[in-house]
Amino acid sequence: MSQTAQNRNFIAVIGDEDSVTGILLAGVGHLTEDKKKNFIVVDGKTSTEDIENAFDDFTSARKDIAVLLINQHIAEKIRYKLDTYTSAFPAVLEIPSKDHPYDPEKDSVLRRVRRLFGE
Repeated sequence: MSQTAQNRNFIAVIGDEDSVTGILLAGVGHLTEDKKKNFIVVDGKTSTEDIENAFDDFTSARKDIAVLLINQHIAEKIRYKLDTYTSAFPAVLEIPSKDHPYDPEKDSVLRRVRRLFGE
């Protein structure tokens, strides 16, 4: 296992209440010793700045996150961050939510793959 992946054991989630609840029920929830959660519930009161800060925390500050799941409709609010994110770890995956279907045309990872194959 590479040095960058060695201590990455957790999945983080930035999502709406239903998505985060479902993922937590699957057993993904975790609190660090200093009480940092590996998830954030985004609702109508959550500012774009809070979403950006959570993304930066999960992708840069925390070295224990292997995968970051983010609802696609929330990713749209910080699309520029996802489009410029290039690190292998944590892997950032956009997921659908109950009220917002997945649109492959918006997915930054899928767009990079298409560019790679010249589409």
